[in-house]
Amino acid sequence: MTMDAARLSRAYAALGALTPMTGDCGALCGAACCRPDEDGQGGVHLFPGERALLEDRDWCRVLPSAFAPVMLCDGACERDRRPLGCRIFPLTPVRGRDGRWTVRMDARARAMCPLVRSGVKGLDPAFVRAVRDALRIVAEDPEGDAFLDAWAALEAEYRKPLW
Repeated sequence: MTMDAARLSRAYAALGALTPMTGDCGALCGAACCRPDEDGQGGVHLFPGERALLEDRDWCRVLPSAFAPVMLCDGACERDRRPLGCRIFPLTPVRGRDGRWTVRMDARARAMCPLVRSGVKGLDPAFVRAVRDALRIVAEDPEGDAFLDAWAALEAEYRKPLW
């Protein structure tokens, strides 16, 4: 069983057209998060149920990975069809002390996103609230909650010192 499309639609709707900044943050970095690197690597992990929504798009490819399917795009997506991982970037889910889902800057964003330097407080507050709301909608589903736990654990691996 996979998370239903109605729940994904609610999470997408919670985010609406909000982005990390009130302006075009892609202008700061050349839309680095929207393109694979020079080796064709990169992309975003898909939330449960998203693969079916993206498989027939001509602007992206969906590839398997050990964690979850990964979407690679060519930088020219249908913005209203972007997966949640794109919509929430550069934030990542983290379970708060109260057990509820909240957000922090994704450690993987450090290499490409100039917004990381200003931290969560430097982002549009409406965007941050909307991402929290979207994650909490996903977490209402047991599979979605388990996925968020696994996503947070994977992201935490990038925070560990190299030696």
